[in-house]
Amino acid sequence: MNIKYFDNAATTKVKKEVVEEMLPYLYEEYGNPSSLYSIGRNAKKAIEEARKKVANLINCMSNEIYFTGCGSESDNTAIKGIAYENRKKGKHIITSKIEHPAVLHTCQTLAKQGYEITYLNVDENGIINLTELRNSIRNDTILISIMFANNEIGTIQPIYEISKIAKMHNIIFHTDCVQACGNVPIDVRKMGIDMLSLSGHKIYAPKGIGALYVKNGIEFEKFMDGGHQEKNKRGGTENVSGIVGLGKACELAKNNLTYHMRHLQKLRDYYISEVEKRIPNVKLNGSREMRLPGNANFSFQFVEGESLLLKLDAKGICASSGSACTSGSSAPSHVLKAIGLTDDIAQGSLRTTFGEENTKEDIDYLVDNLQEIVSNLREMS
Repeated sequence: MNIKYFDNAATTKVKKEVVEEMLPYLYEEYGNPSSLYSIGRNAKKAIEEARKKVANLINCMSNEIYFTGCGSESDNTAIKGIAYENRKKGKHIITSKIEHPAVLHTCQTLAKQGYEITYLNVDENGIINLTELRNSIRNDTILISIMFANNEIGTIQPIYEISKIAKMHNIIFHTDCVQACGNVPIDVRKMGIDMLSLSGHKIYAPKGIGALYVKNGIEFEKFMDGGHQEKNKRGGTENVSGIVGLGKACELAKNNLTYHMRHLQKLRDYYISEVEKRIPNVKLNGSREMRLPGNANFSFQFVEGESLLLKLDAKGICASSGSACTSGSSAPSHVLKAIGLTDDIAQGSLRTTFGEENTKEDIDYLVDNLQEIVSNLREMS
């Protein structure tokens, strides 16, 4: 069966150019970067070249990039690192109700250790209220962590405005940028971002590699003990091939960003238009304007999401009902609940996230099957 893949927010296919860049560091240049002989030095050089490419994607200095194992580790490192480093200054952190589990669960862990967490509400589009943010700030607030773009509904937050508020109160601002990096322009300097998390497997690099940007001058307690790698902030022998792959993926993302965005926007807008035209009783979740170019999340009334996914899978269509990190849960999405959906509507949601290899013909195949499957499921219910 020819698979039609529409779940690029969960993971992406590794690009051929990325694999080719990685291969030498699995076979010929396999040295430990901490070694002094030539293949060790070559591995170290490759890491630093990759660091420059990652930095170039978000417009920061290469020494502000720390390599991690994934986006979740980057979130943990940022939030716990700032919390522990600043525990004497304060123990109050502000985040939102629609964050990725890597942020929410990290905050829950800190709450058990005596930290106080404020969870900001969002409106029906998934956007935080800036007035509520201002009113939530206290003398002991040490960190604001708000995701750049939501992984389920694609809503993009007013990042620049958030950063200005943080700066006015001398508070560090971290953003989970896993879904946005490589999909929209990111400039940490212009946007006033202090810390940023990204992940390789969302931008056509392999799983098991991520990065954390930390603005020079910001101190954070290290998350991983061990050797002195990553400026003594993340112990453990580096994943050289993964780092090289991430660097190449960031380079490609930077060079192709304009085309990439236009391509995904066309597919997304065509899909949204066709679904709303051909299938009754549907609701687009998230902002129509402030939205990732490849994301579309619909709720189909009178349909159960799991049944919909299974029927689509039988047709060779890969999509999701929400975050891949919470797919084992039968509870309605916390994101859809936060934007005001009832349980029955939330459980009938379908997230489609398009990628570079998708075509208009793929969208037609998706909508044709979706129309038939939704109609059949509604008749059965």
